Amino acid sequence: MDTKATAQKILDESMVGTMATVQGGKPFTRYMTFFNDGFTLYTATSKQTDKVDELEANPHTHILIGYEGEGFGDDYLEIMGTAEVTDDEGLIDKVWNDAMESYFEGPDDPNLVILKVQPDAMRVMNKKGQPPHDVSF
Repeated sequence: MDTKATAQKILDESMVGTMATVQGGKPFTRYMTFFNDGFTLYTATSKQTDKVDELEANPHTHILIGYEGEGFGDDYLEIMGTAEVTDDEGLIDKVWNDAMESYFEGPDDPNLVILKVQPDAMRVMNKKGQPPHDVSF
């Protein structure tokens, strides 16, 4: 499997990853649930969170996704991207699922926004001890 196909497979099979923003001039990371359309990532959040303020001030983000915790050799993605905060109804409908009911009143909740992350660079990491492989888009 080539690097691009490996990256797509990881995105298609992994939903939980870490997302870093800049808070007070320092990196800050949290776990997020991601959905993808090709190499574009989406995650839902409340517009009242620190990460929304941080991304509006500095839209650059770093995401790690795919590591399953099985040990050395697990492949994962390192994604450097640019995030956009949006309340686009089409994206909300695309991302909405019943698990979100624990956090939001529904897809029409006025606090619900989607973070849309376009990758600027992506690397497949730790694939069976191989060096990192850049993904070309």
